[in-house]
Amino acid sequence: MTILKSLGYALTLPALLLIIWWASTLGETNFFFPTPALLAEAFTATWFGERILSDVLPSIGRLIVGVASALTIGIVLGLLIGSFRWLRDLTEPALEFFRAIPPPVLVPVLMLVMGITDSMKIVVIISGCVWPVLLNTIEGVRAVDGVLSDSSRTYGIQGWARVKYLVLPSAGPQIMAGIRQCLSVGLILMVISEMFASSSGLGFTIVQFQRSFAIPEMWSGIVLLGLIGVALSFIFQWTERRVLRWYHGLREVENAV
Repeated sequence: MTILKSLGYALTLPALLLIIWWASTLGETNFFFPTPALLAEAFTATWFGERILSDVLPSIGRLIVGVASALTIGIVLGLLIGSFRWLRDLTEPALEFFRAIPPPVLVPVLMLVMGITDSMKIVVIISGCVWPVLLNTIEGVRAVDGVLSDSSRTYGIQGWARVKYLVLPSAGPQIMAGIRQCLSVGLILMVISEMFASSSGLGFTIVQFQRSFAIPEMWSGIVLLGLIGVALSFIFQWTERRVLRWYHGLREVENAV
């Protein structure tokens, strides 16, 4: 029953928006805003074919590799920088400088250095995704309870055991918050990296539709990006519930009390 209730909540607003969209376009012939039926027809014709292999899957593959690389770099560096005060003081000015640079402006530079390759697009994704994970990991490590830290030191829990059983669980909620931000940033940068001098991918295809005035097909690409974002959100929520099961259980107990 709970699952049906959650599903009802999840589908109610999209259904209402579709009804409003359908009602507002009845009898309309606006070239730039297709009706739901026309968009559904364009979506099926455009994306249920060879473009899945030539555009959709390569884009998703680059997104996965870029996000996974950003997570690895961000969590490892975050654990190191957050654990040593002298290292935080040393790296903070450089981190603030590079964090302030918008990743899209790096695209022309990376094109010159790396060429128009998949590696360049992945690096663009990493350049934006790494910051939410890195900064949240640093803050999570810094916020480890001092009493627990002293207790682990007293009992001789050091090295990897301390990281595994104390630091990662304590910093876990903030790390997951950074990962959630990372996913949305990665999707945006995936599209941007494919809009510049590319020959495949969702970003490239949407721009090509726009330039050729294939408006329903262009909107279908935008809808597909939204659906990918929704899928990533559901996957993240499912993963977070299992990784932070102890944390959510503790919150439920506190709320019950």
